[in-house]
Amino acid sequence: MNYYKRALELKEETIANRRYLHEHAETGLHLENTVEFVMKRLTEYGLNPERCGEGVTALIGQGEPVLLLRADMDALPLTEESGESFSCKTGKMHACGHDFHTSALLGAAKLLKAHESELKGQVKLMFQPAEEIMDGANDMIAAGILENPHVDAAMAIHVLHDSLGKAGYTRGTGCGSSDVFTIKVKGIGGHGAAPHRNVDPINVACHIQLALQTINSREINPNELIVLTICSMHAGTAANIMPAEAVLQGTIRTMNMDVKAFARQRLIDICEGVCKTFRAECEIDFIGEGIPPMYNDDQLLTDTIRYIDDLLGESTAQPIERMTGSEDFSALSVKVPSVLYWFGTGSTEEGYNYGVHDCRVTFNEEAIHKMAAVYTECAMRWLEEHQ
Repeated sequence: MNYYKRALELKEETIANRRYLHEHAETGLHLENTVEFVMKRLTEYGLNPERCGEGVTALIGQGEPVLLLRADMDALPLTEESGESFSCKTGKMHACGHDFHTSALLGAAKLLKAHESELKGQVKLMFQPAEEIMDGANDMIAAGILENPHVDAAMAIHVLHDSLGKAGYTRGTGCGSSDVFTIKVKGIGGHGAAPHRNVDPINVACHIQLALQTINSREINPNELIVLTICSMHAGTAANIMPAEAVLQGTIRTMNMDVKAFARQRLIDICEGVCKTFRAECEIDFIGEGIPPMYNDDQLLTDTIRYIDDLLGESTAQPIERMTGSEDFSALSVKVPSVLYWFGTGSTEEGYNYGVHDCRVTFNEEAIHKMAAVYTECAMRWLEEHQ
């Protein structure tokens, strides 16, 4: 069966789905309109969707084995400047391409349902919220997405600012862990002209920012990858008032769980030590346990590379550099064999000048039906080969 040809027949429908989702972007864990839209489409395609945590799931086929296909549905809190006619006007934007992911998986769901009698096992669909805040995958895992029936392997596709149709992969660890933290430095506020009577939290925060960089440069084996970044620092309201508090926010990214644990603890140690030095106090808050690095299963990767190249042409699947950015699909990768592909939706040379998370980013919609075909081909063939 030529699933690319069948997916091409759904091109206009997948684009329409994507544009609706794009124009009605939602953020976070609770995506009421998006969930309603996904469930409506799945029902129209003949499936019986169910809620799983704050996401949506559905089954296609019967028996074993079970392959999970995942798409994330949430957008970013970003004011769109793409110039698209279907731009979102609510200060939210699908600037990371999750509208592509959802539309592609909806297309695959329709194709797989139409060929359900040919499936040699089951496909479990996972439409998840809150990838951008690293909560959605864990929410659905806690709600039982990997059981009833038990999932044997999992696959996800993410868009990438790269040549249209290229399917990028990385053997081993594909992208980084993520630990998101907030540091509240508590000093004593007062008049800016009398700093000796106060405890300056801005000064302390600056020393913390500098000191934390020694985790990267002096405390971790240089052969290990780690990125610790402070991306937000806020304090004060006026030029002559010393504030009582400064707040720093950032992330830690690594490719190694031991390094991850070490860096988290050293951040706490350093913040507390610097604050004590300058007579301040601090509160340090991590969002949960964070997420692990993304582990690409070698055999699943080898199998799916073959399927993708057979479908779209030799060398469609190509190795790319591992990424320090994070993807919460990694939470599944430590529980079941998993693989994450990065699918090209237009390069600079092809006229797409901006990457993801940019308010100006645009994507080539020709990628959506190709992604749907990849999901379908990989599901049909992997189930057949793993009886």
